[in-house]
Amino acid sequence: MDDGLRNETLAGDDLEAARRLAEDYGRIRAELGKVIVGQDEVLEQLLIALFANGHCILEGVPGLAKTLMISTLARSLSLSFNRIQFTPDLMPSDITGTEVIQEDKATGVRAFKFLPGPVFAQIILADEINRTPPKTQAALLEAMQERQVTVGGDRHALKLPFFVLATQNPIEQEGTYPLPEAQQDRFMFKVMVDYQSYDEEYAVVERTTVDRDHEVKQVITGEQILEHQKLVRRVPIAPDVMRYALDLARATRPQDERCPEVIRKLMTWGAGPRAVQSLVLGGKTRAVLMGRHHVAIEDIQAIVKPVLRHRLVPNFSAEAEGYTPDRIVETLLNEIDPHHAAGEDERYRKVLSA
Repeated sequence: MDDGLRNETLAGDDLEAARRLAEDYGRIRAELGKVIVGQDEVLEQLLIALFANGHCILEGVPGLAKTLMISTLARSLSLSFNRIQFTPDLMPSDITGTEVIQEDKATGVRAFKFLPGPVFAQIILADEINRTPPKTQAALLEAMQERQVTVGGDRHALKLPFFVLATQNPIEQEGTYPLPEAQQDRFMFKVMVDYQSYDEEYAVVERTTVDRDHEVKQVITGEQILEHQKLVRRVPIAPDVMRYALDLARATRPQDERCPEVIRKLMTWGAGPRAVQSLVLGGKTRAVLMGRHHVAIEDIQAIVKPVLRHRLVPNFSAEAEGYTPDRIVETLLNEIDPHHAAGEDERYRKVLSA
């Protein structure tokens, strides 16, 4: 993207605030590195989602330290943390809390009292969320979207910042309840947690088989996180970069007239408006974390997979040909030219012309 298109940048107090956010990011990564080996891309995506005020799905096989990663993050941020183990018999009230009748011993008056559930923490680990029925999965929806819980007609506000991380195991699907597309769309990112490299796994074994404890220091407070979240929304983005994000999302919709033919043949349903919002907010956050004061094309491209992979519904033909959501996104990146995201038909390298 030409510098001439970057017509805005942060100024004044926001420049200093952006510098502090980038420094805090580096300090948080350093603290996480005391406990977590490797997983650099995963940690970057988690922190982007946190500072963008979003939520994440983490998918990976057992034993990759997903729980440890999240609890360590909570300690470095001085935020309260609860882990909810999702099981087939878990009820919505087991998450949100319930009302019970209590009697005042002095007056004999009985009244309902709300007992908060485990969702009343600032970082929530929804462990194996696809092992509980949809009714219980949906209990998280209001909390994620509205930052509140309604029980018995009364609304109970959650303490901010509020960050939900839901894990899924990709290899055990028997007896599970896959998250509906509408519920997956509530998550900003779907983060894939993969095996470490040989050297990283050696370091993990070395660290975890000796009598040694790594103290994680508090880096920032919840109030500072809220300020960082406000700052992110003030980061400028050039119209061409925003149109590129919009083009990427719209090109996944087979009913859109400008959807590339190769994508149309693979899709049943594409990404909605929340995907564009996530691309823009995620791009703004990444730009600041990387020490820049405006959004670049590379920021959008760096987060397009975690933003889109859980919002795409491939058709049978795509699955038969081995097209995973990530492979579809890679195809999409080859089809959409960021330098022509200006609203004209020719902004695509390849369009419906054959």
